[in-house]
Amino acid sequence: MKREIRFGIRALRRRPLLALLAWSIPEALPTALSGLAIAKAMDDGFLAGRPWTGLAWLGAFLLAACLGAWGSRQVFRRLGDLVEPFRDDLLRRVVGGALAHAVAGRRDDGALARVTRQVEIVRDSFAGLIVVTRGFAVTVAGVVLGLLSIDPVIVVLILPPFALGFGAFVATLGLAAARERATVLAEERVGDTANAVLSATRDAVATGTEGHAAALAAEQVEDQAAAERALAWVAVLRTLCFAVGVWLPLVVLLLAAPWLVGRGLTAGAIMGGLTYILMGLNPALQTLVTGVGSSGLQFVVTLGRILDATAPPERPAPLGSGTPSGHDITLDGVTFAYGPHAEPVLDGLDLTVPEGDHLAIVGPSGIGKSTLAGLVCGLLRPGSGSIRVGGAPVTGLPPARLARLRVLIPQEAYVFSGTVWDNLVYLRPSAEESQVNRAVAEVGAENLVTRLGGYPAGLVPAELSAGERQLIALVRAYLSDAPVVILDEATCHLDPVAERRAEEAFAARGGTVVVIAHRVSSALRAKRVLVLDGTEAVAGDPVALRSVSPLYRELLGYWHAEPPVPVN
Repeated sequence: MKREIRFGIRALRRRPLLALLAWSIPEALPTALSGLAIAKAMDDGFLAGRPWTGLAWLGAFLLAACLGAWGSRQVFRRLGDLVEPFRDDLLRRVVGGALAHAVAGRRDDGALARVTRQVEIVRDSFAGLIVVTRGFAVTVAGVVLGLLSIDPVIVVLILPPFALGFGAFVATLGLAAARERATVLAEERVGDTANAVLSATRDAVATGTEGHAAALAAEQVEDQAAAERALAWVAVLRTLCFAVGVWLPLVVLLLAAPWLVGRGLTAGAIMGGLTYILMGLNPALQTLVTGVGSSGLQFVVTLGRILDATAPPERPAPLGSGTPSGHDITLDGVTFAYGPHAEPVLDGLDLTVPEGDHLAIVGPSGIGKSTLAGLVCGLLRPGSGSIRVGGAPVTGLPPARLARLRVLIPQEAYVFSGTVWDNLVYLRPSAEESQVNRAVAEVGAENLVTRLGGYPAGLVPAELSAGERQLIALVRAYLSDAPVVILDEATCHLDPVAERRAEEAFAARGGTVVVIAHRVSSALRAKRVLVLDGTEAVAGDPVALRSVSPLYRELLGYWHAEPPVPVN
């Protein structure tokens, strides 16, 4: 329970909380003035034969009630400033936890229920707790101020038994939370057992084990009933705490009335003290006991289950650490699957890409080529095995360090609204115009830049074709300082001539180039080719590979069978 309470307290934002407390001051006026107004109306008004004075005090109390209603309205208007950011943070945690589990290859069947139901339960109960606890604190503060204005001795008589009842209620919260949690778990076990028994009804009847099946369900039902009875006893304890906190102060004040009158306290003052108990402490404690006993327990239990379920999954320990030395790429026994029950996309893959290599990766669609690119770039984590760049594990490198090592251009190139210049130098903001001119010329994007209106021109992504977006992204990658460039079908929307020019530019740029091949020409231009066929991976020279890989020969035949693309 402490964890959930700390989580809720940390979620309170300072500025909205201060605004809420500030508007609580006018809301507390009716409570603070109620007993005093009754005492003055009786002593200085009706009992003194001045009814208009008494009515004036009652009118002042009515005015304070109007101000309190206005304060309450402002409080509820600002409640959302506290509750909605808390809900958003919780949603981010739930969604982030589900994504983290997915990346780790673990199913998270309860994520949808947490997003659609449990987060809303916690949000509503969090708001209820804020309203209840703030209202209780404001009311008690108003009552204490009012009692002090009548006679401090009444505070001494009333507050100790009230504090005793309040403390006893707080002491029951841990027990209540434990029993509420036990009840929820018992309900879940009943559901699981009932589902198992009902799904096996035919087998139970066929084997004559109906009695055993019924006994299994009955045991869980009895456990749930016992948990419900234990929870009901907590409600009895809460009622006793309420009786101690409210009715005991009332009895103490009535029993002390003769003594108070003897020391000079008026009848109106005693009535004012009774008013503070009945109109202030009574509803405040009753609301707190009811609200915290229901919304509070619901908040603790539901939030606890969310926090347990969304704790980040344990990540595999980094296979090594340190600063990369060079940029050679090494994969050792890499296995990856999109889920714990899915077939591996890559299984035990061993691969070495030395510095300065130009590697083309080929294979049927869906065989794992883009997955391999994501693994090398550190966007995916292998289920087993290691991936190293420059001798350092990719999984152990911070994102900023990885970004300086490699650049990935996917098939659907990303272009943002802004100037042409901003799009081109995004990965190298300090680039000089001469460097940008050279990159544009090498990749073959001069005509495109001219058509767009030059570097200062505004760029609207929706107005570009897929091929034009790829050219922008290719220039951006060429300008990057990253020594490893991975082109994941990054030229598939270009014609063969433009594709050849771009790939040759990257090969001459220096560094390592890995191309997910879209056409046979990409494979034939590479120094080496990696063939993925779903069962094994074969790498070698583009020519020599024909004699050892039937799939490569088949792909070459398929590519050559395509009608030639006319070049203008």
